[in-house]
Amino acid sequence: MSGIEWRPTANWQAMKERAEMQQCIRAFFAKRQVLEVETPILARAGVTDVHLHNVVTRLQGPGMPEPENFYLQTSPEYAMKRLLAAGSGPIFQICKVVRDDEISRRHNPEFSMLEWYRPGFDDNALMAELSSLVQEILGCEPAEYLTYQQAFVQILNIDPLQSDAKSELLGALAASGHANAVSNEDSLDTILQLAMSVLIEPKIGQTRPCFVSHFPASQAALARIVQEDSRVSHRFELFYRGLELANGFWELTDAQQQRGRFLADNLERERLGLLKQPIDERFLAALEHGLPDCSGVAVGLDRLLMLRLGVNDIADILTFPVGRA
Repeated sequence: MSGIEWRPTANWQAMKERAEMQQCIRAFFAKRQVLEVETPILARAGVTDVHLHNVVTRLQGPGMPEPENFYLQTSPEYAMKRLLAAGSGPIFQICKVVRDDEISRRHNPEFSMLEWYRPGFDDNALMAELSSLVQEILGCEPAEYLTYQQAFVQILNIDPLQSDAKSELLGALAASGHANAVSNEDSLDTILQLAMSVLIEPKIGQTRPCFVSHFPASQAALARIVQEDSRVSHRFELFYRGLELANGFWELTDAQQQRGRFLADNLERERLGLLKQPIDERFLAALEHGLPDCSGVAVGLDRLLMLRLGVNDIADILTFPVGRA
């Protein structure tokens, strides 16, 4: 170990900017009477989504009837929805979350998240509020809007919702030098996600933030399906200068549909050779009790701070990234 491993990777200015950004966020929601809440980072269930991976820890200390696995949360979503079902009204949270994911200049397994829920808002109303918050934090222009379909057609001249999209997407990925990444891939969603990451994201939201809405229904496990077009959902993401900043939904409130989606996720996990995940029965019980009509969004605060400071490496705004944890 070198003699500097104990030092933070972020400088003091970055730490001050983080504190100021969080004060700005809290003031933003205080004006709008959105309550700040706190929920556990440990739970008896994680996520079934095949693209998200929980970190698991085992509690066996005094007071535990028997040793039990707990899942470090990838998002406070399920617990916050339990609060909504219990009558909390509009709520937000600034918290740490953990994902067993890649480590890179844009990713750290432990990171800071802002998540909030707005009863009575649809996805359009929530996108407008998120745009206002980002303008306050970054001093940027209002966001522009594209549907998922528009983004692919404009940039690749490929309609991602058509039945023949897979072969066209594979051709576009091969032409851009990414053929090996999908050479043995059968899942259209995995191919779409790679194309979104390497071909679409670098070309949108460069001068102003850009919302992409109406994601394919198969990529929106927690969002409502659009009534007018069952191929797409009320899911959106926000991109700016090459970074994905936020992921939001007009939330699914039907407990039976939600259980079905969790079961389908676990079947896909089996197909891919991944471990099946326990289903969060407390969350489903909250949906059965009644989740109010609402929209919610998760925002990556570390990436927002990277843009605020104009840095390209997440280590520059973290005190101790995983390599120095």
